[in-house]
Amino acid sequence: MPRRRHTPLPVEVWALVAGAFAVALGYGVVAPAIPQYAHAFGVSNAAASGIVSAFALMRLVGAPLAGRILVKLGERRTYTLGILIVAASTGACALAGNYTQLLILRGLGGVGSIMFTVAATALLIKVSPVDARGRVSSVNAAGFLLGNLMGPVFGALVAGFGLRAPFIFYFIMLVVAATVVWFALRRSSLAGAQADESPREPLSLATSLGIPHYRVLLGSVFVFGWTSFGVRVSIVPLFVAAAFNGDAAVAAWALASYAAGNAIFILPSGRWNDTVGRKPMLVLGMVVTAVGYVAFPLSPTIVLACLAMVVAGAGSALVNPGQQAVLADIVGTRRGGSTVAGYSMLQDFGGVLGPLAAGVLVDVAGFGWAFGVSGILLALAAVGWASVSDSRTLQDQTGTGLDTPGDADRT
Repeated sequence: MPRRRHTPLPVEVWALVAGAFAVALGYGVVAPAIPQYAHAFGVSNAAASGIVSAFALMRLVGAPLAGRILVKLGERRTYTLGILIVAASTGACALAGNYTQLLILRGLGGVGSIMFTVAATALLIKVSPVDARGRVSSVNAAGFLLGNLMGPVFGALVAGFGLRAPFIFYFIMLVVAATVVWFALRRSSLAGAQADESPREPLSLATSLGIPHYRVLLGSVFVFGWTSFGVRVSIVPLFVAAAFNGDAAVAAWALASYAAGNAIFILPSGRWNDTVGRKPMLVLGMVVTAVGYVAFPLSPTIVLACLAMVVAGAGSALVNPGQQAVLADIVGTRRGGSTVAGYSMLQDFGGVLGPLAAGVLVDVAGFGWAFGVSGILLALAAVGWASVSDSRTLQDQTGTGLDTPGDADRT
């Protein structure tokens, strides 16, 4: 039986992946330093945490604006403008003279962050071969993962130069990312196609909401943000400390176990999404992730708890490429800034609300309920994906996508 040949990924994809790696590496260096830097201005713990919240809040409220800017300026300009806003605000943070200045600058950084996040997602959709969308998503996720894993290593070295040094390092990485993507895509026929060159109308948010797959996708990315970006980072370390008397190092092992499970499956998952289909991978991934989160608080030893995190990480690796591939199937070659922004906004909202709601559940009912509710949400997302057809049926080989909600209903 002849071996299936993979479609080569265009250079534009690798440039965007390189940009994602540089951004993730820089953020991995600066993130641990932000609360400590805020403390240096003599503020309370709550105020120091507010710096992180300001960034997340501005990403949320800036998402609709980012979608409109993308439609107006195009993907490349929005990406470059957004990432340079983050770079300028981050570099200025290193020169901040007081807490108020730091708070304002991080808020501006949040607006720039959602701009280049939405633009990067839209660019990946535009330059991805139709039959390799899952693989492109997994390669991009792998770039982020590698940057996030290497960030703390570089952070330990950079921190030796003082609390302002991580901001300078992140500034440099952002400029590198902007430069690489700009030069790689400036003459690209794939990335440069404008909406008015296509007979198709831009994809509005209202049209997208009429597509069942998009509605399921919004619920799915909200749950994914709740668990993977929220509960995992905030509640898992608290449980390790409470159940196993673990310190930060032990909690790091649990989080590293999640990353290990993710790293093992992230690249194969992209191939499976393109060959087996989005729907099977998304349903299976949500179920596997749910099993990992439910098993975690039931683990009697730290070793078993880490194994549960490996399972959860593996499940998330099955889900992540599929979600972005579904978005690509819906948008196709059309300009869909508001559709992509809605996707990013719901994921961010889950990442913000998840830790808060789970923290309340821990205080009121215990860790079991916090992880149990997360498991239930993941199971509901699996049911949602099981209720719709595979999103590859939304696309013909030109990747142009759907015209109307009625087309989606007939698939």
